[in-house]
Amino acid sequence: MLPAALEQVIEALGSLPGVGPRSAERYAYYLFRSSPKISENIATSLINLHKNVKSCPVTFALIDSKEELSPLYSSPDRDKKTVLVVEEPLDIFAIEQTHGYKGTYHVLGGAISPIDGITPDKLHITELLDRVEKDKVEEIIIATNPSVEGESTALLLQKLLSEKFPDLKVTRLARGLPLGVDISYADQITISAALENRTKL
Repeated sequence: MLPAALEQVIEALGSLPGVGPRSAERYAYYLFRSSPKISENIATSLINLHKNVKSCPVTFALIDSKEELSPLYSSPDRDKKTVLVVEEPLDIFAIEQTHGYKGTYHVLGGAISPIDGITPDKLHITELLDRVEKDKVEEIIIATNPSVEGESTALLLQKLLSEKFPDLKVTRLARGLPLGVDISYADQITISAALENRTKL
């Protein structure tokens, strides 16, 4: 029988995605054996996470609670006529690290997945359509993940955008085999995308 406080920590850690019962036990025991300062820092960080982080009301990217809009939207250096659409806020950071994109972003908040209860009305699609009109957007770059859900979401977006804005340029990030990966290790979606996006030599 474990002490109640330790069981509570194990249960809390076990609620995190990808953390099984054994991992939760190891993490909890590590925290118990370590300096109380580590646990205090973690607890304070978690409290500050909910106090000091919010979503941008326009792009739905994560921003500091003191900011009104995402700097990736409000900065005069960003091109508001180009919008790159991603599923989750953290996808933005991966693209920003390339330093090759100067447009703005729009976070959908997930991908269509009826099994998980995520229907189109649960995503920020209406807000995207409003942005196209308000900011006179010229190009939408769809950058959903190469999954069944991501593909379904991309197809719906393409349909809605093309119907409402016939002159709008709608593109997708090029998809296919990454450099250094053997074909035998690639999944079916990646191989299919590589075939569709093949280029002339």
